[in-house]
Amino acid sequence: MKISNVKVEQIISTLWKNGFRAVIAGGSVRDFIRGKKAFDFDLLTNASLDELITVFKGKNARIVGKTFKICLVDNIEISPARFNQYHGSSNKTVFPDNDLAMRDFTINSMAYDMEKRELIDLFTGQKDLKNRIIRFTNDPDQRIEEDPLRIIRACRMASLIKGTIEPASLKALKIKSCLVKKRVSRERLRVEILKAMEHETPSIFFKYLKKIDVLKHLFPCLDQCFDLDGGPYHGETVFEHCMLTGDALSFRYPLLRLAGFLHDAGKYEAAVEKEGKLFFAGHEKHTDQTRADLQYLRFSSQEINYILSIIRVHMRPLKDDTTPKAVRRLLRDLNKDKIDYHDFLRMRIADRRANLAKKPYGFSEIKSRLNKILNEVYSEKNRAFSIKDLAVSGRDVMKILKMGQGPEVGSVLEYLFEKVLDNPKLNNKGELKKLILEYR
Repeated sequence: MKISNVKVEQIISTLWKNGFRAVIAGGSVRDFIRGKKAFDFDLLTNASLDELITVFKGKNARIVGKTFKICLVDNIEISPARFNQYHGSSNKTVFPDNDLAMRDFTINSMAYDMEKRELIDLFTGQKDLKNRIIRFTNDPDQRIEEDPLRIIRACRMASLIKGTIEPASLKALKIKSCLVKKRVSRERLRVEILKAMEHETPSIFFKYLKKIDVLKHLFPCLDQCFDLDGGPYHGETVFEHCMLTGDALSFRYPLLRLAGFLHDAGKYEAAVEKEGKLFFAGHEKHTDQTRADLQYLRFSSQEINYILSIIRVHMRPLKDDTTPKAVRRLLRDLNKDKIDYHDFLRMRIADRRANLAKKPYGFSEIKSRLNKILNEVYSEKNRAFSIKDLAVSGRDVMKILKMGQGPEVGSVLEYLFEKVLDNPKLNNKGELKKLILEYR
C-alpha cells in the first residue's frame, strides 16, 4: 500500500530522524482506499508545534489555524496530537489512537503508518467505507458539539461516497440541527456547499439536509419546493426536478451546478392553480428569495449575479424553428449578463434531462441548437451582441449629430444596436451614419 508523494515522504523521514512519530491520516487515506487519487495530505505527529518549527526551520514552516493550530510545511498540513489540548496534560497520550478517536467520521479516522507499512483502523472505517456508511467516531453528540459544521459535513460525506448515514448518527444530526444557524459561520457553510458541488451526486447532500431539517436554514427557497407538484408538463415534483437537474450538470462547473439545483426555486412564488393544475409562468423572474439565501451564505456579488443570471435565462427558447434574429437577441442577453452560451446550453440540456415527462435531447437535437448559435457567432463579420460591438462609438454619434455628452447619446446607440440585431449587415460606418441622421 503506497499512499504518499515525495514531499510527504521527506517530511515524515525528517520527523523520524529527529525521534518523532508521524502517520498519514484522514481524507487522503480514505480516498486511497476508495481508489481515488489523494491531493490533500494530513499528517499526524507526536511532535509539538514548537518542536515542528525547530525541526523544519528554514523549510517555510508556519503555524496556522484558530481553534486548532497546525503547522504547514511546503503546504502540507502537520497536526500535533490533540488529546492533551482537549483533556489536559495529566492524561496519557497514546499516539495516534487518541487523536484518531476525536476525528469526525469513521471513514476519516483511519491512518497509514509508513514506517510499519500498515493501515491503522480503530473504528471500522474501512468496513464503513466498503458499505458506504457515514458514522460518527465514538459519541455522535460529542463530535457535533466539538464542531457543529460536522452536521453539514456528514451530509456532504454521504454525497461523496454515495452512501447513507447510519441511524444513531442521523438521529444526533437531527437533534443538533439548530446548531448550524447558532454556531457555524456562514463562510464555512459556503465552502462546504461548493465542495458538495464537486461530488458525483450532490443531490444526496441536499436530500440529507432536508431529512435532518437543515435545508430550511441554508436554502429556504429550495426547502419550500419540497412537496410542490411539478405541474402538467413534468413527471416529478419541483424539488425532485431541481435535484435531477443539478446532478445532470458536470462537477467541473460548481457554480453552474448550484444554479441547476436552484433554477426552479421561483416556482413556489409563481405557482397559480388553474382547473386543479399548477402553472408557473414567469417563475424564472422570481429570484428574490434565492438571492437572499445566497447572500446569507456569503456568496460573492459576482457569484450571485452569475447564478441568478443563469436562472433568469434558463427558460429562453432555442428550438429548431428559432429564427436567427431570435438567436441574436438571446446572445445579446447572455452577453449582457456575462453568461457563456456553453453554460446556457449545458443548463438547457440538463433541465430537459431532468424532466421525467419528456425525452432528453438527443445528439442531433443538441447539435442543431449549438449550430444555430454558432451560425450567428461566426457567420457575420459585422455581428454585434453588445453596443461595444457597433462599428460606431458614442463619440461618432456626438460628432455626426453635433451634440454634447448626455443620455440621448446612449438612446441613439441603443436604437442602432436594435437595428443591427435585426440586420447585422447594417453594422458598418456608412449604414450606421445614415441611421444616425434618420434618428433626428
